[in-house]
Amino acid sequence: MKTYLITGGAGFIGSNFIHYMFNKYKEEIFIINIDNLTYAGNLNNLKNIENLNNYKFIKGDICDAENLSKIFKTYDIEYVVNFAAESHVDRSIEDPSIFVKTNILGTQVLIEIAKKYWKMKNGFKEGKKYIQISTDEVYGSLGEDGYFTEKTLIDPHSPYSSSKASADLIVKAYYDTYRMPINITRCSNNYGPYQFPEKLIPLIINNCIKNRDIPIYGDGKNVRDWLYVEDHCAAIDLVINEGAVGEIYNIGGNNEKQNIEIVKYIIYALKHKGLDVEEALIRYVEDRKGHDRRYAIDSTKIREELRFNPSVNFNDGMLRTIEWYLNNKDWLGKIVNGDYMNYYKKFYGR
Repeated sequence: MKTYLITGGAGFIGSNFIHYMFNKYKEEIFIINIDNLTYAGNLNNLKNIENLNNYKFIKGDICDAENLSKIFKTYDIEYVVNFAAESHVDRSIEDPSIFVKTNILGTQVLIEIAKKYWKMKNGFKEGKKYIQISTDEVYGSLGEDGYFTEKTLIDPHSPYSSSKASADLIVKAYYDTYRMPINITRCSNNYGPYQFPEKLIPLIINNCIKNRDIPIYGDGKNVRDWLYVEDHCAAIDLVINEGAVGEIYNIGGNNEKQNIEIVKYIIYALKHKGLDVEEALIRYVEDRKGHDRRYAIDSTKIREELRFNPSVNFNDGMLRTIEWYLNNKDWLGKIVNGDYMNYYKKFYGR
């Protein structure tokens, strides 16, 4: 039985990864999920697995070296998969300090503890690996042409992406300096179930359901490459098991869309399902500071080396996502209250 330490496992991608792993490996794995349960961490994401014998949740901060040491002393951890991060650009612009603390210092504390318990006199224990989950935002912004490859120089433009780029460099340094077994994955925009509704797609769905104005930054023509979260999870699993030690892998969905296209797609899909929603709800707001114009990933490396190809096309993934939010209005309703509404008003107005 392989033991995984998943950090940030109550968040969007982390919880989807835990679901994916149990669906695939059943009782062959043991998962320890450590999450600090900040605003985006939600144990309701994992309600149906919380009582499994081969799953354990620990509330904790990846900056807490003492707590992490206890976990490594108690369990023989084979794999660390670090999803734990502050991840929203708007919040990083408002308060960069928490992004520096969690994303940079937290990563260094976590990988140092792993090194301490895995290192031997002549290298590292067999079968260990640390996976850093990063983002295409570390590369900066593209023009109308071209794609991010693993050799693209990092050029982050927000406190969030700068903190993730810094974390990547720390992890790379542990490979270069200590030959620690690591991989770094950089993914394009994810979408799917359990995503906190400050992000574009669930925000639009929620506002359409409630017949609220839909705020769009700038002219709405910023381009992102979209990847269904389950495909991202499958790619991470491949990297854990087959990725060459020390390598970086880009994970993209090959679905470039303007933000305004996404908005209109969701409105059309919800109208088709009988909701009374119109494009008149769209409201353009002042653009985000330092808003990158286009992201697009070249996934040639992971496709050729690890035989990864996304299995969910954009239309199917979007319809699955919309259906999930329509069927889980209680989950959504519990989130979009209190702090979320204060945040929403601050960035988007009424």
